Amino acid sequence: MRSIPVRALVLVASVLLPAPCAAQEPVREFAQLDTRLKPGDTVWVTDARGREVKGRIVSIRSDELALESDAAIAFPAGSVRLVREREDDSVWKGTIIGGAVGAALGLSFGGFSGSWRWSDAAAGAVMFGGIFAGVGLAVDALIPGKKIVVYRGPAAAARPSAHFAVAPVVTPRAKGAAVSFAF
Repeated sequence: MRSIPVRALVLVASVLLPAPCAAQEPVREFAQLDTRLKPGDTVWVTDARGREVKGRIVSIRSDELALESDAAIAFPAGSVRLVREREDDSVWKGTIIGGAVGAALGLSFGGFSGSWRWSDAAAGAVMFGGIFAGVGLAVDALIPGKKIVVYRGPAAAARPSAHFAVAPVVTPRAKGAAVSFAF
């Protein structure tokens, strides 16, 4: 009976332990884009008018970024507000996390067969570990990595991210207020 709290502790610790992560700051100058991106990378570019275009990089120059999307598009440096790319996300992370959770569950279920034995616990760890590793692999393969900001132009930093406005509306037939919210 003493081993059940230890198994519960191992299960909780394996699920709750944080994974280390590191964020990379966006480049500050448009001319530095070639230090983070290369031709062939897929990026999302937001221009000064707020339009977002997804495309594959054809060329990067200090004054222009050329993409191949539905058509060839060239963005002058001054018109680019934001450049984002998809973060690399290996399916091994999901496989390892799923396998570890499954193995911990298998170890804990080994004690529910009446009397806890190492052979039952090991068999449960292998069986559940394999099943959960497959589930973790499938889930990680279906979920794309998040988009990270590679470049944030001066126009993007100066523009507020949200705008709220209220204006009176007075006509001969109605009185009221017009409310607008933009982000």
